[in-house]
Amino acid sequence: MDTSITTHQATEDQRNETIKIYVNGQIVPRNQAVVSVYDSGFMLGDGVWEGLRLYNGVWAFLDDHMDRLFEAAKAIDLDLGMDRAGVIAALEATRLENDMTTDVHARLMVTRGVKVKPFQHPSLSQSGPTIVIICEHSKPSIPRPIRLATVPHVRGLPMTQDPKLNSHSKLNCILACIAAEKAGADEALMLDINGFVNTTNACNFFIVKKGVVWTSTGDYCMNGITRQQVIDLCRTNGIECHERNYSLVDAYSADEAFLTGTFGAQTPVSEIDGRAIGQAELGPVTLRIRTLYAALIASETA
Repeated sequence: MDTSITTHQATEDQRNETIKIYVNGQIVPRNQAVVSVYDSGFMLGDGVWEGLRLYNGVWAFLDDHMDRLFEAAKAIDLDLGMDRAGVIAALEATRLENDMTTDVHARLMVTRGVKVKPFQHPSLSQSGPTIVIICEHSKPSIPRPIRLATVPHVRGLPMTQDPKLNSHSKLNCILACIAAEKAGADEALMLDINGFVNTTNACNFFIVKKGVVWTSTGDYCMNGITRQQVIDLCRTNGIECHERNYSLVDAYSADEAFLTGTFGAQTPVSEIDGRAIGQAELGPVTLRIRTLYAALIASETA
């Protein structure tokens, strides 16, 4: 029986066993990269993060990622303790220490830091932020299109936990993922508070109907950098693209569907809730967008 896969599935690489990791200004072997049990990220999920891809020695869309990181930090009133140049220098130092040039994924995490007592109030984090950068050799290896299942978990309102934030608090998405796997799918399709199709637990979501690309309004989904690049590529290359409300009825009858994310770029979707989407394979519009995106990456990282 075909087992579930993930949208972050990568080729096994033994080099990752000996990587060095950035922890608060020091770059240490993987088995020495630790944070305190009093850290606010471990204790409360109090922090923000970024995922970046390295191509030919260049971090793709680095300015966009830095914009999003600093906007998120400001939103949760977190002082990173360094400016953009400092964060980029730390990222580059980690890359160079690991002698990495391409097919690399970085997870850059910032928490409010170590607390003096194991309680919620932010003022208990008094020693400054915790910053960790993990760079791994990571080449996507997704053997087939993704199967989605709609779940009851929704992307919420901004005044609860704004879905645009890349926050460490991911329990809602984790529960959605678990529900999808128990339904026999690979990933969860999440609706917004009005019942319109929104995003998955880990990626942004697009459909194609009669050659036209649709995605959600963006009001309740992740502030995806790859999502925006795809929208921009469509609009500059004659592919009609709309950010709009649409329902599961529209999604089920789509000719193609795909996911977007920093790791997998554009990943095709074969079925939703047991219903085949189009030919249940990579479709021609998705393939064209993939080709345009690959050319954009090549240009950005030349």
